[in-house]
Amino acid sequence: MKIQNKKFIYLISPNKIINKSFFKDLNLVLKSKKVSFFQLRLKKDSIKKKISIGKRILKICKKNKVKFIVNDDPYLTLKVNADGCHLGQKDMNIIKAKKILKNKLIGITCHNSLRLAKKGLLNGADYIALGAFYKSHTKKTKHRADIKSLKRIKKSVNLPIVAIGGINQKNYRNLLLNKADFLAISNYIWNNKKLKPHHAIKKFI
Repeated sequence: MKIQNKKFIYLISPNKIINKSFFKDLNLVLKSKKVSFFQLRLKKDSIKKKISIGKRILKICKKNKVKFIVNDDPYLTLKVNADGCHLGQKDMNIIKAKKILKNKLIGITCHNSLRLAKKGLLNGADYIALGAFYKSHTKKTKHRADIKSLKRIKKSVNLPIVAIGGINQKNYRNLLLNKADFLAISNYIWNNKKLKPHHAIKKFI
């Protein structure tokens, strides 16, 4: 199978960034030219630490022509001058976020729901995230999506779809074959017991 979009990976950060070696690893991973988006997803750090980390990541993303997305927080998105923000259903309303972020990208989590996907389109989202498709080690998942829901939403909502949840080198092709535009991957890259991050990314061909 030949993949049309070679930059189909939507890479999500680990939950904690402790080691300085992370920035070196990130640069090597993004050099693979397989990543379109990188999302910073830190839940427990202070704003000060998030800004410091975010500014370093922005430089690496720019150098590698990767869009930098901040999870949950439109104000942090502005502070680090990221390209956009990803919102969950319990985060800030998209319409309010758009007023803050102006022309920056906004993505929204829609679980497995056609209704939420249509609402996202109506409210001006730039992309929607669906999942979890498989068991995730990164976060607890209440909602499961499948190929059937992916096809149904793809047919009805004209927005790029990011598939999320437990995606690895064994199961990713099926999602691309069924027209997911991007695949959100985190654990397989950052917590791989056998492969370093820049070797793990090369398994997605």
